[in-house]
Amino acid sequence: MAGSLTTVSVVVYGLSTEGYRLGSMMAVKGFKVSLIDEAARMAISLKPDIARTYPDVSSLIEDEPLLALEPVDVAIGEASHIFFAPKIRKVGQEVKADVASKFKDAMRPMKKGSSIIFSLPTGIGGNSENIALIEHVTGMSVGEDISYYYVPLSQEINTTPELIVGSSKSRHDLEISKMLSDPDLKSKISFIDITSAEFLHSIRILGQYAQMASILEICKNFRDTNNKSEPIRRAFSDLYLDNIANGLYDLRVIGSSLAGAGPLMYLVNGSIKGTESYVKHLIDRVRELLKKRDLKASRTKVAIAWTLDPNEMRGDKLELLSTLESKLKDYIGDVERQSSSSLDLYPTEKVRIVIACSRTDYMRITSRSKENSDFIIMKANPICEIIG
Repeated sequence: MAGSLTTVSVVVYGLSTEGYRLGSMMAVKGFKVSLIDEAARMAISLKPDIARTYPDVSSLIEDEPLLALEPVDVAIGEASHIFFAPKIRKVGQEVKADVASKFKDAMRPMKKGSSIIFSLPTGIGGNSENIALIEHVTGMSVGEDISYYYVPLSQEINTTPELIVGSSKSRHDLEISKMLSDPDLKSKISFIDITSAEFLHSIRILGQYAQMASILEICKNFRDTNNKSEPIRRAFSDLYLDNIANGLYDLRVIGSSLAGAGPLMYLVNGSIKGTESYVKHLIDRVRELLKKRDLKASRTKVAIAWTLDPNEMRGDKLELLSTLESKLKDYIGDVERQSSSSLDLYPTEKVRIVIACSRTDYMRITSRSKENSDFIIMKANPICEIIG
C-alpha cells in the first residue's frame, strides 16, 4: 500500500508545529512530502526516517540535519495536494493581508487537478474570499480544475471524536481521509460543505469563549477571605492563561469576518474584551499582593513562567505574553519572561513573584521549588491563586 502512495506528492506550506505534525504523519504513511519554510523560501523533503527521528519541528530546527532542498515553485508545481499551514505573527488589521500574501505564494504555482487544504481558521465567509482569490490568481476554477478543502488545524490534528472537513465537492475523499487520519486516535472524519464547516468551527469557538469570559468576569469578584470558597478554587484552579489564549486567534478572525453591529458581534467582542481584560486583572492582583505584603515595586522582581511553542501557527499566545510583560513593566521595572524549565530560582536580594501561566509551568516550578522556596507563586488562573 505504501508503495502506491509514493506517487502522491504532498506539500505542507509552513514550517509550523501543526504543519510538521501533519507532514510527519503523512511521510510515515508513505506519501511523498515536502515542507516549505516560507521564511527561507525553500522546500524540504521530509523522509519517513526524518519524521520518525524528530518528534516535532522544534527538534528538527535545533538539530539542523542535512535535508534535500528544492525551490518552492517546483515543489508546489509537482504536488497533488497543498496543505496551507503557515506561521502567522501579524496582529490586528495586518493579519488578513499577511495570510493573503502567503496564500497567494502557495497557490500561484499550483497545477490543474491539484487540491489545496486551507488549515487556518477563516471566520464566516472567509473561504468564499479564498476561493475567489484562487480563481483570480491561477485562472482556474475551484470545483472543476482545482479542489478546495477547509480544515482549521489545532496543535493536535484530530482530538475530537469527529474531524470536520469542509469540501468544495461536499463528498468523502478517501485520499484526504488517509492523509488526515491519525493512527493513534480513533476520530471519525466527515466531509461537509464549506459553509457548514465554517459555521460549526465558529460555534465551537464562540461556545468555548462565551463560557470562558463568563468565568473570568465572575471570578474577578473572588476574595477568599474566610477560606469558605474551596468549591470555586477546585473548579477553576487548572484553567490557566495558556488555556484562555487557546483559540483567541480564531475568535478574532470570526469577529473580523462579521459586518455591522448585532447580537453575534456583541457576543464576539464581549468574549474578546473579557479575555483581554483578564491581563489587566492579573496585574491588578500583583499590585494588590505588593500592597498587602508591604512590598516595594523597586525591590520586587517578577518572572513570567510561560513555556510557549515558537512554531505554533497562531501567534496569539506570543502577543498576549508581550502585552502582559509590557504592562507589568509599567508598574514593576524588573520583569522577565522565561520557560519554567530554565527559570532562575536561586536566592536574590529582591522579593520574587513567579507568575505560572500554564499547568505544566506550575508543576515544573513546584517540583523545582524544593531547591529554593524563597519566592511567591501566582497562578494565572481566574482566581489568581497565591502560593507562598
